[in-house]
Amino acid sequence: MIVVDANVLVYRLISGPRTADAVLLVQNDPQWTAPVLWRSEVRNALVVLLRARHITRRDAEVALQIGESCLLAGERRVTDQAVFDLAAKSKCSAYDCEYVALAESLGTILVTEDQALLRAFPLRCRSIKQVI
Repeated sequence: MIVVDANVLVYRLISGPRTADAVLLVQNDPQWTAPVLWRSEVRNALVVLLRARHITRRDAEVALQIGESCLLAGERRVTDQAVFDLAAKSKCSAYDCEYVALAESLGTILVTEDQALLRAFPLRCRSIKQVI
């Protein structure tokens, strides 16, 4: 099981230059999970793509449904204390620290392309290329 960041989910959901890597990641470990926050972050990314006319409203709605099915291990809550502790140790946002907190609580890694997270938490975070 791995925790996936919203950016990784978007790569899997919307066809682009990183989609093939996200598909390989699923093949490598299909048990994806994310904090409940993933919905808002993916929704926001889809709205950005929608406004830029890269996708249609229907594409966005379908992508969100597919996103749910990508999380075979479900979505999970994290504790406020864990998020505060991680945010205090880094310059990362509380939003980003939710993903790290979940990975820590499950004893697994967070797969992300967020460079700040990769630098702040090198023992817990991996890029897609590091995992596939």
